[in-house]
Amino acid sequence: MTEENPQGPPEPEGSGEHPFQFRDKRKVNNSGDQSRPAEPEVSAEQPGESGSGSPAEPAGADQADQQGASGDPLDGLDFEPSGEAAEAAEVLKAKAEAAEHLDALQRERASFTNYRNRALRDQEAARNRGVQDVLTALLPVLDDVERAKQHGELSGAMAAIAEKLDQNLQKFGVERFGKVGEEFDPTVHEALMHSTDADATAATVNLVVEPGYKIGDKVVRAARVGVVGPE
Repeated sequence: MTEENPQGPPEPEGSGEHPFQFRDKRKVNNSGDQSRPAEPEVSAEQPGESGSGSPAEPAGADQADQQGASGDPLDGLDFEPSGEAAEAAEVLKAKAEAAEHLDALQRERASFTNYRNRALRDQEAARNRGVQDVLTALLPVLDDVERAKQHGELSGAMAAIAEKLDQNLQKFGVERFGKVGEEFDPTVHEALMHSTDADATAATVNLVVEPGYKIGDKVVRAARVGVVGPE
């Protein structure tokens, strides 16, 4: 019998110092006998990887992200104007603030002027209403005084008091109107009676029953008169 070689099966042909070797690196799937190629093994660190195993970010990435977020490429630049440029910037800023303050001041001045004019108009209107109310209350007294004058019953101290009363009313802009002989005006006269005359050429006042009173252009009471006109 032939003696078995204790070293194992004979080496393939072509073996020498460096014999040919073949390794099957395929792995069997759990689902069957199909084999799939084995994943390549990473034997060395890839370029750009840090010692911790995570890829290192490129230099300047944070700055690029900040510039992209702001949208202005100049935002990433860290510089401040200096010298004459800084002074010019301060002058422009001061001029802009001065223009804003001037515009606000002009607006406030215009508003105050309008308010003052409106207040003066309201004050004058209130004063005229007050004088008108007092005059309306004094009309019966003034009518009695005027009748006493026409009949010659006002003399002495009472005549002096009546004169002072007229002077004080004139200080407040009160004016008495309505005299015999003046042309009839329906805007200021109230005709209580009318007569004709062959010699008359226009309607005129021939009798004053009660005089009229006005404050400025406002007629408080029209003069109540008798009118004579042509036939």
